[in-house]
Amino acid sequence: MGGLGADLLTLAASGGGNAGFGVLLIVALGVGAQWLAWRIKVPSILLLLAFGFAVGPGWAMAQGKPLLDPDSLFGDLLLPLVGLCVGLILYEGGLTLRARDIKGVSRAVFTLVSLGAFVTWIVASLGSYIVLGLSPQLSALLGAILIVTGPTVVGPLLRHIRPAGQSGPILRWEGIVIDPIGAVSAVLVLEVLLAGNPAEVPLTVGIALLKTIVIGGGIGLSSALLLLGFLDKFWIPEHLQNPTSLMLVVIAYSVSNHFQEESGLLATTVMGVFLANQRRVDLRHILEFKENLSVLIIASLFIVLAARITPADLEAVNWWRSGLFLAVLVLLARPASVWLSTIGAGLDWRERLFMSWMAPRGIVAAAVASVFALSLEEAMPDSGASRLVPLAFLMIVGTVTIYGLTASPVARLLGVSDQDPQGVFIVGASPVARAIAAVLNRHGVAVALADTNRGNVTSGRMAGLKIAYGNILDEIFFENLDLRGMGRVIAMTPNEEVNTLALQRFTHEFGKANLYRLPARVDKKERPKPKSEDSKSIPERIRTGSVDLDPLQSHSSSTGRRVFDTGIDLTTLEKRLASGWVIKATSISAEFTFEDYHTLYGDEAVPMFVVDADGDVTIAVAGKHPTAEPGSKIIALVNPESLFILKGPKFEGD
Repeated sequence: MGGLGADLLTLAASGGGNAGFGVLLIVALGVGAQWLAWRIKVPSILLLLAFGFAVGPGWAMAQGKPLLDPDSLFGDLLLPLVGLCVGLILYEGGLTLRARDIKGVSRAVFTLVSLGAFVTWIVASLGSYIVLGLSPQLSALLGAILIVTGPTVVGPLLRHIRPAGQSGPILRWEGIVIDPIGAVSAVLVLEVLLAGNPAEVPLTVGIALLKTIVIGGGIGLSSALLLLGFLDKFWIPEHLQNPTSLMLVVIAYSVSNHFQEESGLLATTVMGVFLANQRRVDLRHILEFKENLSVLIIASLFIVLAARITPADLEAVNWWRSGLFLAVLVLLARPASVWLSTIGAGLDWRERLFMSWMAPRGIVAAAVASVFALSLEEAMPDSGASRLVPLAFLMIVGTVTIYGLTASPVARLLGVSDQDPQGVFIVGASPVARAIAAVLNRHGVAVALADTNRGNVTSGRMAGLKIAYGNILDEIFFENLDLRGMGRVIAMTPNEEVNTLALQRFTHEFGKANLYRLPARVDKKERPKPKSEDSKSIPERIRTGSVDLDPLQSHSSSTGRRVFDTGIDLTTLEKRLASGWVIKATSISAEFTFEDYHTLYGDEAVPMFVVDADGDVTIAVAGKHPTAEPGSKIIALVNPESLFILKGPKFEGD
């Protein structure tokens, strides 16, 4: 250990000059910051920027030189690599944009990324000129850079908040589409600043815009069609499909940028959006790969770009003016942009107000500011372009801090948040599933079902249940499911293969921890032990810690966690319901405890759900029965004919 510690100290002392240590630091801090942010439930970008500042300007102020110096580490490759990484992020974001998500609100998206972007540019430019005291040229460029919001920040916030209604899809589309628009706008402003003859400015801007749209859009579309052709004809083996997709994104970005500066971001976005909305080839495996890759890319970029800031850059910042400019962006630019863009869009005032409070800047603003500041400094040394980078980072930190810490409470206050949804989506609408749904609905738990059996669907709808008719494995049916309010899925069809494939479909939406299954029949290995082997009651075994938890049953797997109890299957539940058993809810109180409940219903009762006083739902899983505190309700399958007469207090139930 001593030798290892000495080696690490030596590496740290070498700082940015040691390439191996620099790469290690970027990856370790990037992943570590995201994990820590997940643990303490704060936006990861805040910790990424904090870690980047710490090993960059922070370390330089304390030790005289930065621990991480990206310019020395990567040299001339730094900014091209940053641009390429941003292109990959936009490609992955484009793959998540489905046209079905904005049915009825496409006008709002279009006006937000056009009129809204223009309003933001005007307000931000005027604010930077008046408040920050920048020159008109730098003000216009900074305003264009700050048009972008960014999927790297908006996406995680939306996943946490889960806004109801149309505000979520609109914000997600805006966050991705606005990035190339902001980058192109900044390019056009830079073209104007570098133009020698003012009379040529309109023609220069027009040609640059036309070339960006034609080249970027054309190359992005061509690359998408090329990938689809390869995959549709099975010319690429499965193990090479992700690398081939990555290669084509790099080619599209690089070739597009070669012919027109910064058009590569448009190319990668167009490529991703087109692929997301085609129906010839299933690309979910490519999306999953790109999502995992983007996590590492985003982490590395924020660490690297934050570490590039120097102590001199920070000393040159007027903090009071910067805070006032941040207020202009948050309190004036964003609300004006949203309210003007959503006039007549069919959104209620709560959704518009929530959208007005959601515009954090992300990695694209940082990357574009870094690239353009360097270009402007080379062409115009006395322009003061070095101020752009620290100002852009301050706006990123400020907006992310404000929105990251307040967007969730604001969404709850406005009633547009769908955080921690407790609803249950059931695949299959058998009599058992319908009985479960009816009881859960009566006790305030949202339930939706889907089935291919018309008789089951008709019976469910006649009972007032929310139920969809169709095959969960059909792509179009799955895409059109209304999953708002749903937080977990239970697959309980008579077909085990359908259950497995259905849960795999829902993995991306809900995560493996929220997927459950009820087998059609019990495997012999799952049959419960005879009572002679274990005479203790379930509550007593839970109290004494003698429950034998099978890790294969109590933990999530690729096919979901096993619900209810070992030895219980769909066939058994159907037989018991047919013979007179009922699914009912029973209230637990200080007078009628969980032990009393077990005494009343005996060992035969099958606990299914616990709904606590706050409405939170716990699903019973095999080997780990839920506990019930006073104020909770236990929903279980019970046999009314075998009730034990309890001489104590009364109980409440269905």
